[in-house]
Amino acid sequence: MAHIGVSIFPTDYSIQPVELAQEVEARGLDSLFVCEHTHIPASRKSPWPGGGELPKEYWHTHDPFVALAAAAAVTQKIQLGTGICLVVERDPIQLAKEVASLDMISNGRLILGIGAGWNAEEMENHGVEFNKRWKIVREKVLAMREIWTQEEPEFHGEFVDFDPIWSYPKPVQAGGPPLWMGAQSKWAYPRAVEYCDGWMPISFMEGLEEGLGTLRAECEKSGEDFNRFDKAVFAAPPEAAASQGLIDAGFTHLIYPMPSETRDSILPMLDQYAELANKLR
Repeated sequence: MAHIGVSIFPTDYSIQPVELAQEVEARGLDSLFVCEHTHIPASRKSPWPGGGELPKEYWHTHDPFVALAAAAAVTQKIQLGTGICLVVERDPIQLAKEVASLDMISNGRLILGIGAGWNAEEMENHGVEFNKRWKIVREKVLAMREIWTQEEPEFHGEFVDFDPIWSYPKPVQAGGPPLWMGAQSKWAYPRAVEYCDGWMPISFMEGLEEGLGTLRAECEKSGEDFNRFDKAVFAAPPEAAASQGLIDAGFTHLIYPMPSETRDSILPMLDQYAELANKLR
């Protein structure tokens, strides 16, 4: 059975995370995902992959871990996810603690969608070279896994380097929360197999079903179990036929998009998604 959830840029002008999370859970949906950008450089040099003008929610969104912590405090069942966390822009020791803390506060309901991002100037403001972003993501993820699983973790890499430390709490979920690779380039598949637990492409990219085949082939090449991976579609098309097609292809999670709007717009949309979820289950 597929899991059906929703995603949003939670902003200063939209429905707030507490109310939204309560309404998502009340309707029997499975998850709430939030997006991340620390800021958007005013130069606007990097083109938006979605095409056209960049929507304003990209620079109005809440910090994802603050938003999800608020959501965790008022819910019991729904999974809470990042779609995606820009790991490359965050200190791995601090991020490991934020993630572990949220996993504990939510009693093991966190999913950490990760990526490197597309905005070169945004990364530069964090001291990150764009062409090294995925190497940095890899080291930060591996370092966080050490922190989550070891009593005295240490890590020595090109971009992350620390001697033995003490860091608690540890995540409720053994080994840390599931990490989903939020990318779809030809390099995303070996990266997902090496250090992630799932794959989460975005729906407006082509080749979703072909991507599952590539992921399976990469698993076979690496001796990994394809079935251990979660397969999610971010911003999945909220229509019955399209959704059923994705489920039949092998996707296990569908995450429907919501605009950064007030409750008057969001609640009817949640009703629609809940009705669709009931038909698909």
